[in-house]
Amino acid sequence: MIEIIKTIPLFSRLQSDKITPLIADNQLFLKNYSKGATVYNQKDCCKTLDIVLSGSLVAYSLSENGSEMTMFEFSRGQMLGANLLFGDNHAYPLTIYCMSDARLLHVTQKAISEFLHNYGFAMEFIGMLSCNSQRLNQRITMVAQRTLRENLFEYFRQQSILQGSDTIVLPISKKQLADYLGIQRPSLFRELKNLKDEGFIDVSNRTIHLNLL
Repeated sequence: MIEIIKTIPLFSRLQSDKITPLIADNQLFLKNYSKGATVYNQKDCCKTLDIVLSGSLVAYSLSENGSEMTMFEFSRGQMLGANLLFGDNHAYPLTIYCMSDARLLHVTQKAISEFLHNYGFAMEFIGMLSCNSQRLNQRITMVAQRTLRENLFEYFRQQSILQGSDTIVLPISKKQLADYLGIQRPSLFRELKNLKDEGFIDVSNRTIHLNLL
């Protein structure tokens, strides 16, 4: 287990003898989750910092009318709970579940408190907190300020950069994309049709060619 932990950038500057006793005390532990499993329900208490070792997870909110809105996605190397572990309110504001089989490293508040005495760990931890805050700010901007078309253009642009091509394959289903954008599927399909009719994109199932973005 120590070999796995040492491959994670957050823990790479820590000496093994600082980690091993805490593993023995069950302050760091690995846990596997199956696809579709709920890791945390909304309002569950955050007791550990979690690092995604494999798989992907999403955090979503459920409105009173039963509609879902995907707020965040988590993939390998990203962390959950860092902003809650030391705050006044430890309750998860969103439900988090697995989009695929996943493996997480759970680290207790006690272990994190000890590791923060190490300067390298502390700076890496602050950097990851900053990245999470930036993602939150981007998500707020998407929800509050942009139109659906602007959000689609931005999503396509990011996928084009990640995939290195003007022809992209959606990594999620259109239902999941609608949830991510906080809209109903008919609204997404209507806007995709409008973009195609106006010559911005060509669509074939989950493959989208970007013409003028």
